[in-house]
Amino acid sequence: MLTEQDYKDGQILLIDKPLQWTSFQVVNKLRWRIRKNFGIKKIKVGHAGTLDPLASGLLIICTGKFTKRIQEFQGQIKEYTGTITLGATTPSYDLETEINQTFSFNHISEDDIKNATSNFIGEIDQYPPVFSALKKDGKRLYEYAREGEEVEIKARKITINEFEITRIELPEVDFRVVCSKGTYIRSLAHDFGKNLKSGGHLTALRRTKIGTFIVDDAITIQSFENQLQTKIETV
Repeated sequence: MLTEQDYKDGQILLIDKPLQWTSFQVVNKLRWRIRKNFGIKKIKVGHAGTLDPLASGLLIICTGKFTKRIQEFQGQIKEYTGTITLGATTPSYDLETEINQTFSFNHISEDDIKNATSNFIGEIDQYPPVFSALKKDGKRLYEYAREGEEVEIKARKITINEFEITRIELPEVDFRVVCSKGTYIRSLAHDFGKNLKSGGHLTALRRTKIGTFIVDDAITIQSFENQLQTKIETV
């Protein structure tokens, strides 16, 4: 059974982040629960790689001395599954903002969709979404976007190791992607639609792997709270 000292010495917690929660909220919740259950004032807790509120799946949480390993986990290869909806774009490249343009997708065949994935394999230049937390001149990009201010965004080198189409039911296309740190799946969805001479935006996303860690081994926030409470009561 994990003790207060165990959490301080360092633990890796695999959490299945629910939709609508920010990664920061998950960290705050777990930190508060650990502090409350052990009656301590302070414990280091951090996450190894942000997941957007509209995404679910694997979030690695580090406690105590293991927060020093966060950089190590952040740099590992990640796997995602999700849905791209063709025929429309949004400013945020996902469902955070309303559709701003619509396009025809009647010209797109299943072969077109499967063949288009090859254009994204390997090291590619990718432009991050303007609705992102990246900073330019000390200000986050989404702040510029919300103020309607245009800002120049530079492309970044990222690597797509695998890009597999798992279901086609137009306008929806399900996929699985294995990629490097720094990849924006929202940007991939946007660029994929453009490559098919249409539009595209991300309508579902789930992180399934980070390095050797898999979401099947993760637990819900509620399960973590229940386990912690049970352990406290049985000590």
